[in-house]
Amino acid sequence: MIKAFIVEDEPLARDELIYLLKKSKQVEIVGEAQQMDEAIEKIYQTEMDVIFLDVQLSSHEQGIRLAEKLMEIDRRPEIVFATAYDDYALKAFELNAIDYILKPFDEERVLQTVEKISKRLEAQQEKKQQFHYKQEGKIPITMDGRIFLINLKDILYIEFNDGKTIITCRDQKYELKESLITLERKLQQTQIMRVHRAYLANLNEIVEIQPWFNSTYHLIMKDGTSIPVSRTYTKELKKRLGF
Repeated sequence: MIKAFIVEDEPLARDELIYLLKKSKQVEIVGEAQQMDEAIEKIYQTEMDVIFLDVQLSSHEQGIRLAEKLMEIDRRPEIVFATAYDDYALKAFELNAIDYILKPFDEERVLQTVEKISKRLEAQQEKKQQFHYKQEGKIPITMDGRIFLINLKDILYIEFNDGKTIITCRDQKYELKESLITLERKLQQTQIMRVHRAYLANLNEIVEIQPWFNSTYHLIMKDGTSIPVSRTYTKELKKRLGF
């Protein structure tokens, strides 16, 4: 569930927004406030994912000032601005607001915002997990409804062949439904890099680099497999391996 905090000084607007958010079945309301001082006090005491923030509140642009204060928080929640005027859209996005909704609230538009928040939070969580697994030297993969943790050092190469993504390890192969580009993103800042449109290779598992035609190369892996390197990735490969 998305944990949402509402900052809105108009009772009817606040109640309508809370109703629509709860109706989505994806949002839990963890707090409310009517003015900036009250909001600041509660925000520091409440765990939340997103703040729905009225731009004006009880005085001109008070919501904007609150958003500016939130920029100082280390783990700042996402912000969705709510207002009866569209004049503040540019300012809202300058403050890194995830979205901007107009009063009177439209149910479909609010649901779109909820979906956007959900996707942003999922991406953030996935990024945290990937960082954790990289620190541990592992990558999670899903195969046949099960989740496996593979040691990065055991991966020789990853290929896309005949509509399947295949991870070749020292003693096992894994066939996945995940795309090669999805795995490439998960493996950023590791020793496994893209070398061809159909291949990722573990740089630590290369035993020989064979020059090929037109300034390309073939990589000979520890299991004897020859992997092509396309010109697109030659420069980065040379930089990473220092040749």
